[in-house]
Amino acid sequence: MRNNLKKEKSILDGIDSKLIEQLYTNARTPVTELARAVGMTAPSVNERLKRLEESGVISGYRVEVNPVVLGYSLMAIVRMRQLPGKLKALEALIQSIPEFVECDKVTGDDCYIARLYLKDISQLDPILDQVSELADTNTAIVKSTPVKRRLLI
Repeated sequence: MRNNLKKEKSILDGIDSKLIEQLYTNARTPVTELARAVGMTAPSVNERLKRLEESGVISGYRVEVNPVVLGYSLMAIVRMRQLPGKLKALEALIQSIPEFVECDKVTGDDCYIARLYLKDISQLDPILDQVSELADTNTAIVKSTPVKRRLLI
């Protein structure tokens, strides 16, 4: 019975969902504006946000940086299959190369799938040369992103 109550508490209602959507669009939205958007008072919205943070639904507020404005005009997806006994070394190498901005450890033929930003194509081979000492790679240049990271509610 207690587990069922706990599960029910974690379900978002329409107001929670609306608040999260607003913050996902702009994490700096003032509480007064959030309150207007959901038809509540600012103190009530503050309490909801506090509850969402304490329950772990909201785990942080982030800044989104545009890589193109910083000069990173290319994005690549690199699939990696580590060479025998090189898994930990490969993971450490990926973490040490700042152009790798995201990496997932996955099941299947590959062990890692990573997102890499480059200022130009000439940066790709030196990075892949480092990785190829520890893994077989398969790389694809991203042409566009029809579905950007989106809210899961």
